[in-house]
Amino acid sequence: MILKKAYGKSTITAGASLLMAFSMIINESLVARTFGTYTLQLFDVGNNSFLVPLLGVVLLVIAFLVNISGNNFIGKSSMAMAIIKIGGIAVFAIGGLWATGFSFDQAFSSQHSQHYSIVSYLGALALSILAFKGFTTITNSGGEVVNPHKNVGRAIIISLIICLVIYLLVAFAVSANLSIPKIIESKDYALAEAARPSFGQYGLWFTVGIAIVATVSGIIASIFAVSRMTAMLTDMNLVPHSHLGMSGRIQKHMLVYIVIIAIILTIFFDLGRIASLGAIFYLVMDITIHWGVLKHLRKDVKAKAYIVITAIVLDTLVLGAFLWIKCTSDLLVIMVSVGFMALVFGGEHWFLKRQEAD
Repeated sequence: MILKKAYGKSTITAGASLLMAFSMIINESLVARTFGTYTLQLFDVGNNSFLVPLLGVVLLVIAFLVNISGNNFIGKSSMAMAIIKIGGIAVFAIGGLWATGFSFDQAFSSQHSQHYSIVSYLGALALSILAFKGFTTITNSGGEVVNPHKNVGRAIIISLIICLVIYLLVAFAVSANLSIPKIIESKDYALAEAARPSFGQYGLWFTVGIAIVATVSGIIASIFAVSRMTAMLTDMNLVPHSHLGMSGRIQKHMLVYIVIIAIILTIFFDLGRIASLGAIFYLVMDITIHWGVLKHLRKDVKAKAYIVITAIVLDTLVLGAFLWIKCTSDLLVIMVSVGFMALVFGGEHWFLKRQEAD
């Protein structure tokens, strides 16, 4: 584990590792809430309905049951669903562009009259990063990969390329079919809304179906990965653990804790706030890892200093811009983030000091 090698058994190692785990749990609640939002597009129900978090909770419970059923089922279902969702989203995006005559000028024309500051663009990047952080699912599931030293790196590169192509196609298709005000209005379900102009009700059903498959498969894989990671941290004595009367392996205990936390977030936070929390936690964790590599592991892993420094600077700029925007628009997100990080690092400092005393 890079953090352990960089910082040793320290508060920074444990705290940053927990931030990574919590950013993944936050992502699970984000996906669960998205599942509820898109599913309700099939019915005449408002997006503020209590059914949105209720459906998200149902999905989390189903994902928990799937995860305790065994690794083989997870692997087979994830592969099948990945093929369906990638192919389905690609079909929608290409079909949306085809319906507009592949006019990229049209996709950008609605933005010509809009003027945004550099800070706004940098802040938007913070949320965009969440779209690509799924590769952490690969790294945290490395033990399940055949020949991980060779194939994990390949899997990350391939997944990032696929995501980049798919996201660009979707962005072009949505921009070509919806105006900026309409995208903002339907931000939680813009993909489904973009299907209406070109494909009508059938396009909506198809898009919602693909979104459901994507969210279900994503949350099953993510819960499995974060349960492995937190179980590993427990085995390394970096985080406290209590069985609370439960039998079985630590990983299954972690599944219970993870799902409970994700359910709480799904119920009490909307999509925007969940995404904001995830972006802040992930960027702080990323800066911490890069600093550890630069300071302690650069020679061991043969990392190029300018690349690591560039990553730290870019992460810091994006995080700073995002925090500035949230300070002026949603201070609660900042307060919750700071308070939770203080709790995590303070609690880990106390736990590790107590271990040393024992």
